[in-house]
Amino acid sequence: MKNKSKKILLVGESWVSSSTHFKGFDHFGSATFHSGATPFLKAMEGTEFEVTHMPAHDVPEAFPLTLKDLQQWDSIILSDIGSSSLLLHPDVWLHSKPVANRLTLLQDYVEQGGGLAMIGGYLTFQGIDGKGRWRNTPVEKTLPVRCHAFDDRIEVPEGTTVVLDQPDHPLLAGVPAQWPALLGLNEVVLAENAELVASAQTAQGTHPLLATTTYGKGRTLAWMSDMSPHWVPADFSDWPGYRQMWINFLTWLSND
Repeated sequence: MKNKSKKILLVGESWVSSSTHFKGFDHFGSATFHSGATPFLKAMEGTEFEVTHMPAHDVPEAFPLTLKDLQQWDSIILSDIGSSSLLLHPDVWLHSKPVANRLTLLQDYVEQGGGLAMIGGYLTFQGIDGKGRWRNTPVEKTLPVRCHAFDDRIEVPEGTTVVLDQPDHPLLAGVPAQWPALLGLNEVVLAENAELVASAQTAQGTHPLLATTTYGKGRTLAWMSDMSPHWVPADFSDWPGYRQMWINFLTWLSND
């Protein structure tokens, strides 16, 4: 009998860029959509995980407003998406109407058995200029890490060295011991009772890279680097361990 697929919701990991082009006296504008999810989505092809990608521009309106609708997903991944995108539904932002707090719904989702991962980037954890704003939120309470109150990016253009703190952990099963370099991550503090699985060594010191915990009946995971460029170079996303790493992450999060 074929195993039932696990339903995964990837939230964020896209952006739109606006440019102005000057050609002598004349100029014109253009806008470009970018998806950072391509390496991850490609890696998940042919696995038991059925991934739905909700791009960042759809999140304010499309992210579920009820716990029942959240529970259709075995696990949810928040990647490079700020808390404001979940807090400011169009009914709130444009019409001053109250709606459910989706950060509290995510907390309830985990507490009742859901799996939640936060993946690093410029708008997760606290993010660039502190604009991710996940600190002191209901979601942060479920995570194995705590966010700083400031811009938490650690840019490492020369590349990190990955240290496996628990090489026998299920999250690392089948993943080669030698990891390619990463080019950055978010700085965080381990929460009480968190399990540190891997760290990143930089010139500034050693920082948590991969951590897990449980919350209520659910599980949460924090990966402090990205799932795509620029912090994840092609050497990392093309590395065989990249696919196995994500399979392990989602298997652990979706544990029945």
